[in-house]
Amino acid sequence: MHVLTASAADLDSCASEPIHIPGAIQPHGALLVLDMHTRAVLQASQNLLSFTGLDLAADGVLAASLPDLDSALAAWSPERSPSLQVRLEEQALVAIAHRSDAVFIVEFERIERSGADSLVSRLGSFAQLLSGETDIVGSLQACATFVAELTGFDRVLVYRFDAEWNGHVVAEANNGGLPSYLDLRFPSGDIPAQARHLYTINRVRMIPDASYQPVPIVRADGQQPRAHLDLSLSQLRSVSPVHLEYMRNMGTAASMSVSVIVDGALWGLVSCHSAAPHGVSISVRDACDFVVQSLAMRISALERAEAAAESVELAEVHSRLLTRMSQAQSWHVDLLAAQDDLLQLVGAEGAAIRTDDQIVTAGRVPERAHIAEITDWLKSRGEEFFHSSCLAADLPQDLSSPIAAAGMLAISLSGLHSNWLVWFRPEIVRTVKWGGDPHKLVREAGRIHPRKSFDTWREQVRDQSAPWTQSQIGAARNLRGAIVGIVLRKAEELAQLTGELQRSNKELEAFSYSVSHDLRAPFRHIVGFAELLRSRETTLDEKSLHYLQTISDAAVAAGKLVDDLLNFSQLGRTALSKKPVDMNKLVLEVLRSLKAEQEGRDIDIQVADLPPGFGDATLLRQVWYNLLENAVKYTRPRRRAEIVVGGQSFSDQTVYSVSDNGVGFDMQYVSKVFGVFQRLQRAEDFEGTGIGLALVRRIIERHDGTVSASGEVDKGASFSFALPLEKQKDDILA
Repeated sequence: MHVLTASAADLDSCASEPIHIPGAIQPHGALLVLDMHTRAVLQASQNLLSFTGLDLAADGVLAASLPDLDSALAAWSPERSPSLQVRLEEQALVAIAHRSDAVFIVEFERIERSGADSLVSRLGSFAQLLSGETDIVGSLQACATFVAELTGFDRVLVYRFDAEWNGHVVAEANNGGLPSYLDLRFPSGDIPAQARHLYTINRVRMIPDASYQPVPIVRADGQQPRAHLDLSLSQLRSVSPVHLEYMRNMGTAASMSVSVIVDGALWGLVSCHSAAPHGVSISVRDACDFVVQSLAMRISALERAEAAAESVELAEVHSRLLTRMSQAQSWHVDLLAAQDDLLQLVGAEGAAIRTDDQIVTAGRVPERAHIAEITDWLKSRGEEFFHSSCLAADLPQDLSSPIAAAGMLAISLSGLHSNWLVWFRPEIVRTVKWGGDPHKLVREAGRIHPRKSFDTWREQVRDQSAPWTQSQIGAARNLRGAIVGIVLRKAEELAQLTGELQRSNKELEAFSYSVSHDLRAPFRHIVGFAELLRSRETTLDEKSLHYLQTISDAAVAAGKLVDDLLNFSQLGRTALSKKPVDMNKLVLEVLRSLKAEQEGRDIDIQVADLPPGFGDATLLRQVWYNLLENAVKYTRPRRRAEIVVGGQSFSDQTVYSVSDNGVGFDMQYVSKVFGVFQRLQRAEDFEGTGIGLALVRRIIERHDGTVSASGEVDKGASFSFALPLEKQKDDILA
């Protein structure tokens, strides 16, 4: 296996370059740094006067020189929107402001008159074009072609990152002015980690002329800046000399890049190049950002659809395997007898099951002695699950067998014994085309210089199998759960349960359809006509008006119950998008949304510094909302309500809690607290449908977590939920 390496000192030097604080900008614009509170001028680029007419030495207050900008900044200051764009027609400038620590950074670029209506029309045509593409490849090419036409760059590449952050050119639009890079790969060192971080937080970056002379940023009093100015979010930020040298070596005099952010993570780049200096206006850059983020949403939707289709197919295979095992005398023998389904479940070419006394195999596998060594090694790691597409790198050298097994996926079947189900994949030898020799480093004057040759360089990759997809990994986990949790203990009941589950799912789908289409509309009609009757009939007595209000209230409550039922029934089929979650942020958002319920009350809410969680942020926000809403609701009888939110990390999980001094409940009914329609208080005293805590339990169980509750009548209650910790990965973008 070929591995791209460089000395640690070289890579550290490249990776630690402070590219976010260059102290200078590119000359196609000007920059101004203002005090966030007084808007006094603190620093500016040396070309500020030529762009704005603002004399850094004489004009220390923005209001006197650029009053329109000053008033716009004053209005924007209390807002939380990330940026502000102001057109200064008199100066023919566009000003873009953002916050950085305790200052405003304002960037100026000249207005380029362009047909806004034409631009909007072209964006509309792109949206229509993109919606007609049925796969990711076509969508990528459509984006590259459209951006090239919109910007006039000679070459537009769509550049996708792999798991090791190597880039692969997967689409290209080229007018012939520059060489084609389609299907070439570029090593991760070309875009180091700190550059990828900037691409993630600042999506658009343009360099109109790679030979520009940086414009220094100086203090208003003429002294050297006291502190480094963070230009991470700046459009004009001067770039690394190494990057400019890289561009010149590539034969490009101008570039623009737009980050492709899919589900919050950096997926790739749309990279534009020209052989001669070339720039585009802010409006065109904004349009390109819109186009690329539309592409990102399309990629996300198509990837999710592909994963869902694969999951459905694998679920059918999984069901057949379960049925076979539930009817078997010896489950593992019959499991391997269903060889086609077992291998299809994860796309493998061989499988083996090791129990205490034997190893049985199917398909293409290593020698049995070798399988025994591998499973013993897996047992020594203390893990229940393992997968690799390059065993030569991940296994001890004396255990890897690249001919019979380059890739492996394994699940433990016992916590006490070395019992495993293992799938194997063979080596796939492939040739990768790189844009230049990825192993070549140019050292000169104590630092690395970028490669000078981008000619196609071919490399043969060995010792690797096809990668395991998330659907295949999920199918293996599900099978393990079936074997350990169901098949080994309740094999005779499984076939009946499977049939009942299928019928229940069909009934649930029919029920959901009926509720959403047949019940919700009548409830809305009842409320609407009751309101109409109240407004039209002015002669109704007080009792009649009371009856109408009762009808409206009952219909609204019924509609809320229908909505809650739909949410509860659909939750089991909702795909989870797990990632690290800032629990402090979620709690703050929920408390902000509950401000109306707190008005006029004396409520003391104490929130500890919560450890981060791992899960689906949208669903976890619903958990916090239900728990905190209950705490606010059930402390209503208290003259001073007290609510405490806490969290604590342990070795294998993180536990969060919400406690209050409300009406509490009797612990003999604790088993009913998280049940559907279970209410321990009178509906006349506290509104609700009785589904909120059931929804909490279902969400947490979908995250493989647990919920619990404790309380005492008239003394308060405490609700806790635990989430398993995220398993650490080596390749995660910080």
